[in-house]
Amino acid sequence: MLTEFYFTLRKHGLKTSITEYLTLLEALEKGVIWGSIDDFYQLSRVMLVKDERYFDRFDRAFAEYIDKVSEVDVAEQIPEDWLNNPLMRDLSEEDKQKLNELGGLDELMKAFKERLKEQQSRHQGGNKWIGTGGTSPFGAYGYHPNGIRIGQEGNRNRSAAKVWDKREFRDLDEDAALEQRSYQLALRSLRQFARTGAQTELDLDETIRATSKKGGLLDLKWQAERHNAVNVLLLLDIGGSMDDHIYQVEQLFTALKGEFHNLERFYFHNCVYEGVWHNNARRRSSFVSTESLIKRFGEDYRLIIVGDATMGPYEIAFPGGSVEHWNEEPGKVWLERLLTRFERAVWLNPQPEPHWKYYPSIYLINEIMSNRMEALTLAGIQQAIEHLR
Repeated sequence: MLTEFYFTLRKHGLKTSITEYLTLLEALEKGVIWGSIDDFYQLSRVMLVKDERYFDRFDRAFAEYIDKVSEVDVAEQIPEDWLNNPLMRDLSEEDKQKLNELGGLDELMKAFKERLKEQQSRHQGGNKWIGTGGTSPFGAYGYHPNGIRIGQEGNRNRSAAKVWDKREFRDLDEDAALEQRSYQLALRSLRQFARTGAQTELDLDETIRATSKKGGLLDLKWQAERHNAVNVLLLLDIGGSMDDHIYQVEQLFTALKGEFHNLERFYFHNCVYEGVWHNNARRRSSFVSTESLIKRFGEDYRLIIVGDATMGPYEIAFPGGSVEHWNEEPGKVWLERLLTRFERAVWLNPQPEPHWKYYPSIYLINEIMSNRMEALTLAGIQQAIEHLR
């Protein structure tokens, strides 16, 4: 049966090896765990997943597999002694007495198997069928003084949601949309630290060294704060179809501000033309020419363009293509000028990557960017950083 588990993991994109799978089987044979789905979940995840980015994929695969296993004919597959001993062990003396009055454990097990064969569908409440929330001796989340719990994880008064259904590792999936914290962690690999400005930060090592030289007389030493010295020019598409991605882009912008000390931000709509703006509320009065950006910022700046690239292809390829004004030169020309000035550049697209193939404009932009368009996912951010190094 675990062979199906292995193939389910592979189907969900987990690169679980045969060696890891055999190690899991060996652990089960040696009795490392027994009789607990939660323990099996923890053990199999430790042995079969070596990268935390794939924890969420594992949870989804595990949930799918467990759903299949739950369809197995319990009456035929479970030996009686597997149920008898734990059941008797869990009963109080009072419950055992009531059980004997009702005919004993053998009668209860017999009735359990008969109802499994008779029942054809899920049942909620009631006092006979195997289901949930009722007073039948069989089922989950109900009450009966001498019942068999089926399908319930732990005691209902202290039960917790199944870990694999909660998907606590959703944000670690390399294909998942990122939150601010995830952006910050991904962006840190682009750090290049330097100390600049006034000396306002305590230099602990130098303070200890200077104090020791003075025989214990405190001698404080100070140093300039350390900042990420990477310079970033950020161009953000705003309005129109980008309204669907406002939250995601806000999270990225907040992370970039916190990570890069030298960050310059400007806005555009759909495609970059001869001008951008610094304040969206005053976009008509705070117009900044794209040419001035090229002259103002040096080649050491990394260019990050954020937009869904969802527009009419004519907005990119033809003069007058802009939906807001008459542009003398195509957006393609201005993008190429920016890329000539800033060789380390990337376009980040919040549109789900499976949708890209439906938009000719995305294909055109990616072609202009020399295939440096990446999705706003963990894998996409990591790949983008490689373009920006």
